[in-house]
Amino acid sequence: MHHQNTDEHAYVQFFDAPVAPRHELLGGKCASLVTMTAAGMPVPPGFAITTAHYDAVLDRSGTAATIAAALTGLDPEDVTAVDAASARIRELICTAPVPADLREHVVSAYRALQGRFEQEVPVAVRSSATAEDLPDASFAGQQDTYLWVRGEESVLEHVRRCWASLYTSRAVLYRLRHGVPEEGLSMAVAVQKMVNARASGVALTLDPLTGDRSKITIDSSYGVGEMVVSGQVTPDNHVLDKVVLALVSETIGDKHAELVPDATSGQLVEREVEPERRRRRCLSDAELVAVARLAKRAERHYRCPQDVEWALDADLPPGEDLLLLQARPETVHSAAAGRPPAATALPAPSAPAAPAGTFDFSAVLRSSAAARG
Repeated sequence: MHHQNTDEHAYVQFFDAPVAPRHELLGGKCASLVTMTAAGMPVPPGFAITTAHYDAVLDRSGTAATIAAALTGLDPEDVTAVDAASARIRELICTAPVPADLREHVVSAYRALQGRFEQEVPVAVRSSATAEDLPDASFAGQQDTYLWVRGEESVLEHVRRCWASLYTSRAVLYRLRHGVPEEGLSMAVAVQKMVNARASGVALTLDPLTGDRSKITIDSSYGVGEMVVSGQVTPDNHVLDKVVLALVSETIGDKHAELVPDATSGQLVEREVEPERRRRRCLSDAELVAVARLAKRAERHYRCPQDVEWALDADLPPGEDLLLLQARPETVHSAAAGRPPAATALPAPSAPAAPAGTFDFSAVLRSSAAARG
């Protein structure tokens, strides 16, 4: 076993546990979630199943030795042999016996997470590889995200699928061709509450029309924020004074439709918003101020103007229901004003090899059916 760490956080670590994030234990994605949570950002709650857990499962079930044997002497030019080895290894990982005590760590964490809600909520299960900082980040399998997963058996199965994604043919070939050692390769997995957005939108820590840094601009609409981001609905638009958080101006948008999760299919569905709800703004005064405060906090943390995606979660109690889905530097007006984003700013999430600091929750919001492009 690579990790001799025996404390309670060695195998499972909640994002809000008072434990410093260790990249080698959490991988890039989970380390970012822990960092953001510790910075006071309201990240959707969840936990990491650490690399120590993955290592222990593989070592104690004897799978690690079998994997090493299957990889021995593989020729990167013999793609057929690599495909066969990859398929065999992934089958091994998906069927290896998980020792009862290790399984119990995950099951009890899942139950503790569900214990925060009145009824069982769906979760996202997301890969968080330790090798994400290599040039071709996607090779590590860190792209694997499963949405709307329900029930502990399904969670355990999808965790294994994340582990197995370390050994796709593409990942194995990449490591063979680039001389990346298999030793030390590991995978953490994030299990995180799906966002059940009753309202959502975007906040900018400046006025996009003028670049005025003394304002906060908030667009808000009903349901999941995809329709605001893609311009399918006309959201409410609010401009607030950044210092005193007083409303400077607002325009009520039509908000004719909303994307909401359909319980039976586990997908997002588009639904018409009834006229009475269209005519009124979708945020209360208190919620508006809370969104503005969240945007200010992100700006302080990253030390440059921010473009923040947020949502109000219908499953969480009032006052605790505002969640940060994504924070990234606002580039257009900052650059136009001759103020390029600070070096400490996050890269845009479209960057193919997103470093550990990138914080992108847009995938958590969307089921694959509603994904862009």
